[in-house]
Amino acid sequence: MMRYVLMAAALMLAAPAVAQSAPAQAAAGTRLDVVATGEVRRAPDIVRINAGVVTQAPTAVEAIRQNAARMERVRAALRRAGVAERDVQTSSISLNPDYRFAENRAPELTGYRAGNEVNVRFRDIASSGPIIDALVAEGANQINGPTLEIERPETALDEARVLALANARARAELYARALGKRVGRVLFVSETGAAQGPPMPMLRMQAERDAATQIVPGEQVLGVTLTVGFELE
Repeated sequence: MMRYVLMAAALMLAAPAVAQSAPAQAAAGTRLDVVATGEVRRAPDIVRINAGVVTQAPTAVEAIRQNAARMERVRAALRRAGVAERDVQTSSISLNPDYRFAENRAPELTGYRAGNEVNVRFRDIASSGPIIDALVAEGANQINGPTLEIERPETALDEARVLALANARARAELYARALGKRVGRVLFVSETGAAQGPPMPMLRMQAERDAATQIVPGEQVLGVTLTVGFELE
């Protein structure tokens, strides 16, 4: 008898667990899942570049010394331009031997090459081109970039989310009309992706003596993709 009582109690405890596994929103009619994207466009307000100095010398000590002196001039130019310390970050320091190679001969050491690179973030895109020219004038002989971005994209992404939801409902309405039904409840909403697409930046370095480097920011596309489940009645 005791065994049957224990079995009954176990079944009673297990019953709620089975009930909880049922879906919270079950469609009484036809279920339609729609994937839709909303996109907005914004002009970037941040530009990043990588600026570096490469020096060569007969000895490693001399290559590093020359490199440090020229890199200090580059950093001083950034400070004079008003670039904050928090917007300048060392990204690479290197020292490598240089060799001369000839057929049937052992490699011959000819000197050393030192490199130092920093990532620079400009908050004023309009002034970034002339600053790049100033860096080159002070000894920077490597420039890579630019990368443009929006510093605070969340407001724009929220607009894209609203557009994505509206697009999902419009598509659901289209399917409902084709099926002779109407759109009922929203069963679920799932955000499957939010992206800040890269623009096509341009770094223009003019050959004329009186021309300056220009960075043309263009626009960025920010998009959000949603999967929305609807009930068609």
